[in-house]
Amino acid sequence: MTTPTLEELLAQEATIALKSFDYATAWQIGAAIQKRAAEEKLPIGIEVTHGATPVFLALMPGSTPDNLDWVRRKREVALRFHHSSLYMRLLCETQGVDFHARYRLPHEDFAASGGGVPIFIENVGVVGAASVSGLPNVEDHRLVIEALKPLVAK
Repeated sequence: MTTPTLEELLAQEATIALKSFDYATAWQIGAAIQKRAAEEKLPIGIEVTHGATPVFLALMPGSTPDNLDWVRRKREVALRFHHSSLYMRLLCETQGVDFHARYRLPHEDFAASGGGVPIFIENVGVVGAASVSGLPNVEDHRLVIEALKPLVAK
């Protein structure tokens, strides 16, 4: 899978705003990712939050509790920077800086690795995040984006 550019990720973020977001929507996003993971036997951890509160949390067969730590750390990046964790990873790589040193953030709490995506409501901003861990980070990111697309504000 090809790694998207920073410009492609920004354009993608501009197209995934939802009209509304509540616990039912969070569950719908998580269930869509879980369904695909079950069909494709993907060993992933999944988390969807409303704010920082987990609403949907699942470990698929073949994943480990470590995947839950990764989804939490990716979520923290998405919520803090209002960009995907993949965007933040690529931004730092492009600038030749270490993410954790640049932003003075502990490795234990933040992971700039693809799979954490902020959930936006149009004309409001970030209201939660969806995160996946267990596949190569670009694929983790893609799973979340594909789950969000059917819910996008028309």
